[in-house]
Amino acid sequence: MTRRRIHPYGDTGAERLAALGLGTRGMSRRSLVRGAGLSALALSSTGWLTACGTSGAKVEADKCVSDDLSDKEKSLVFSNWIGYLDPINRPNTSTMEKFEKESGITVDYKNGDVNDNETFFAKVSPQLQDCKSCGRDVFVVTDWMAARMKDLGWLQKLDHANMPNVDANLIPLVKSPDYDPERDYSVPWQAGMTGICYNSELTDPVSTWKELLTRPDLKGKIELGTEMRDTMGLTMLMMGIDPATFTDAEFDSAIAEVQKYVDNGQVRRFAGNDYIDDMKSGDIVACQAWSGDVINLLGGDPYKYVQPEEGFMVWVDNMVVPNKATHKTNVETMMNFYYDPVNAAQLAAWNYYLCPVTGAQDEIAQFDKSAVNSPYIFLDDATMASGHQFKSLSSEDGQTLQRKFNEVMSG
Repeated sequence: MTRRRIHPYGDTGAERLAALGLGTRGMSRRSLVRGAGLSALALSSTGWLTACGTSGAKVEADKCVSDDLSDKEKSLVFSNWIGYLDPINRPNTSTMEKFEKESGITVDYKNGDVNDNETFFAKVSPQLQDCKSCGRDVFVVTDWMAARMKDLGWLQKLDHANMPNVDANLIPLVKSPDYDPERDYSVPWQAGMTGICYNSELTDPVSTWKELLTRPDLKGKIELGTEMRDTMGLTMLMMGIDPATFTDAEFDSAIAEVQKYVDNGQVRRFAGNDYIDDMKSGDIVACQAWSGDVINLLGGDPYKYVQPEEGFMVWVDNMVVPNKATHKTNVETMMNFYYDPVNAAQLAAWNYYLCPVTGAQDEIAQFDKSAVNSPYIFLDDATMASGHQFKSLSSEDGQTLQRKFNEVMSG
């Protein structure tokens, strides 16, 4: 399992990029999520559902009522991925310190408590499936995991009256996912993109997914990702299929398309985060890639990140409040704080992920002037319109689709 890098080389994106350009290796936030996908591959198709703990785990809302003690207890417990928040122990530089001072709410911030989606699911499922407290008031999980937890009845409904900034400033791209169209159970923390990376010293530009899969000069020199939702989403976009609404037959046709390029030798292999090593060694010259990795792991030039002309996939990590958490209003106050554009800008200037908050771009120069026009943090309207999310899946559907994808990857 890989880990997201903590930024030891500077507090701004520019400083970190300069350090990374010297060859320093790091780990991206997304490498952890992909590690979860790799863990899933190790499970048999028959064991996948059981391993996720979903059998018999659903909770009925009227049978699992939570009390909110926020009026009496000004505190909350926040579990997040490692290195996903600007430095929390450095005076006068931390957004969390600012939140505590402004709100009077003390935050027990558990940095790295979420190690990947599946292992965190296993960590909290014994309590949540029995309608017991998991000891956390809020935690961050990726969109598909938030969908699973909502489907299981494990999440508390949020009160939008306590978070007007969220309603006012949530960017359209992530405003209304199919599993939670009104954002009643989830609020984005950060987001990122999946597209193409190519080495400009070894190949001509690769601007489309179709080029990646068909150009003769790239044969045997490309890699696709082990994350089913990204690889199949991009392939469906190439085929004119909407990843948010596809049918079983359309998915099968996309599987057959990927199989074709595996069989003819176009695809060298399917890789997790180790595609970075193959790019650096020159074993491949282009690949499927995650936006943050191109900066954090490859260090920029000569490696170029491209949004495919067919469109790109978007992933979102979300704050959710579990059942039996006793400080929901305090959490909503924190959510509202991080959707203030100034606070969102300060956070984005540190972690360089896609910022989900409208107005943050107008404020970010005070924290990092080099970030103002970063295509990794802020997308223009035209680019944003090309972003797509994979439709949410039931556990059973996810098992079926993952099995089909695993069969392609195994050859």
